[in-house]
Amino acid sequence: MRRKVLRNVGVPVLSLVLLLFIWQAVIVVFHVQPYIAPRPMAAIRSVTGNWSALWPLVLGTIRETVYGFASGALLGLVLGSVMAKVPVLQRLVYPVLVLSQAVPTIALAAPLVLILGFGIGPKIVIVAWIVFFPVAVNVLDGLSHVDQDLVNLARVYGAPRWRTFLYVEVPASATPIFTGLKIGATYAVGGAIIGELFGSEGASLAIYQEHANTNFNTAAVYGTTMLMTAIGISWFLLVIGVETLATPWQRRSVARRYRWRR
Repeated sequence: MRRKVLRNVGVPVLSLVLLLFIWQAVIVVFHVQPYIAPRPMAAIRSVTGNWSALWPLVLGTIRETVYGFASGALLGLVLGSVMAKVPVLQRLVYPVLVLSQAVPTIALAAPLVLILGFGIGPKIVIVAWIVFFPVAVNVLDGLSHVDQDLVNLARVYGAPRWRTFLYVEVPASATPIFTGLKIGATYAVGGAIIGELFGSEGASLAIYQEHANTNFNTAAVYGTTMLMTAIGISWFLLVIGVETLATPWQRRSVARRYRWRR
């Protein structure tokens, strides 16, 4: 168990250290000027040195990401489930879903600000807009490929439709469902940042980075990028954690054996 934990934690940490080493090596070997790309420690110091100012902005971005992801995931789960159960609705709605994703997110941001005003509303809608499509498509794909023998067996034993759906179809579709959630988690922060650029009524992490870029503060630009990336990775890992807790059967193919003491 300890070896498995070390492997799961140590390998990603090692990858991060290797990435920072490559970053440092490229700057040193090719003599990259600081106004083009700072050294890793300079970017990190730009964050730690201004943490008191950045912390409220980070919380704001996290709040927008959480609200938008929850809304988009719920919409995707419901819409994907309904389309899987109603083929006529699937044929009607699915082309509209594809069309909705053809609209550039940046082009969507400006009208949302006009409709919803400056505040958290447009950001939540943008994040939800980005998240719901991969979730809906993966839910639809998962429920459409459930082994019908399992469904028929549940019906033979007299299970009602809702119980068959919850206890047979949903667990059988867990892998594609969580795949959609993980894809949405990686895109959610990007949607929040786009919303902040167009719909912030005050300070935000995206506006902070934009001001740093305008003032040629390259270290702060790279530092805030690292913060945004950390938020996205953390949200992705949180979804993986929920998947691990919700699908214990994926880690254990046989039942545990217990030794009984007399």
